[in-house]
Amino acid sequence: MRLALGIEYDGAGFCGWQSQPNRLAVQDTLEAALSELASHSIRVAAAGRTDTGVHALSQVVHFDTVAVRPQNAWVRGVNARLPASVRVLWATEVNERFHARFDAYQRSYQYWLINQPVASAIMAGKAGWFHQPLDLEAMQQAMTHLYGQHDFSAFRAAECQAKSPVKIMHHASVSAFGSSLVFDFCANAFLHHQVRNMVGALVYIGKGKYPPDFMAALLESRDRNLSPPTFSPDGLYLTGVGYDTHWGLPVTERRLQFGIG
Repeated sequence: MRLALGIEYDGAGFCGWQSQPNRLAVQDTLEAALSELASHSIRVAAAGRTDTGVHALSQVVHFDTVAVRPQNAWVRGVNARLPASVRVLWATEVNERFHARFDAYQRSYQYWLINQPVASAIMAGKAGWFHQPLDLEAMQQAMTHLYGQHDFSAFRAAECQAKSPVKIMHHASVSAFGSSLVFDFCANAFLHHQVRNMVGALVYIGKGKYPPDFMAALLESRDRNLSPPTFSPDGLYLTGVGYDTHWGLPVTERRLQFGIG
């Protein structure tokens, strides 16, 4: 039997999603809880990997099991075995051909940035921070250059293992909510550190170091050495994974919610 799960986690206490020898990854923690409930070893496949400190509101995984359990046991029973920073949101049986990674046609991320002179103590680890005022309009103009199919090598980490740097950006925007800025990105897939590198470039544009057209120049250059530093992982959230409706999955997108202020 193949099951799919929707997962939420706070990435601050983990060394990323992918299993590590030190067993301190989100994947290790989830697999240990699933294996205990199933009474046999479980390995999961995820829609995507998140880095150290990155959070998820809607990660999707699948796994195979011979254990027969009530469906709600894969939610409540697993959650009882997980730390408070990881939660199973839903569980559903899926066709054995379903694959959480390879059947996903898009991924969505949000980056929450607090833009004020002093960093927030309450939101430490949950949001990024920048102390200088940022020009929202300049960043919005820069975002327009990201739409469509591009070679995103200028925003690719050196250790990225993706076969191709060419990705299709379906959506890219930034909005202000009081002292918070929320960056939204949706693409067919993302390169390692791509979102954090794009946010870093947008912050440099927002603080006036570069004009909005600098984003287009970076894309054309395909040179990571010309791009500003990688931004903090603290405010980055995996918020959704897109699948064809024929798989019958529950809602696979959950977004940060902000009031107007």
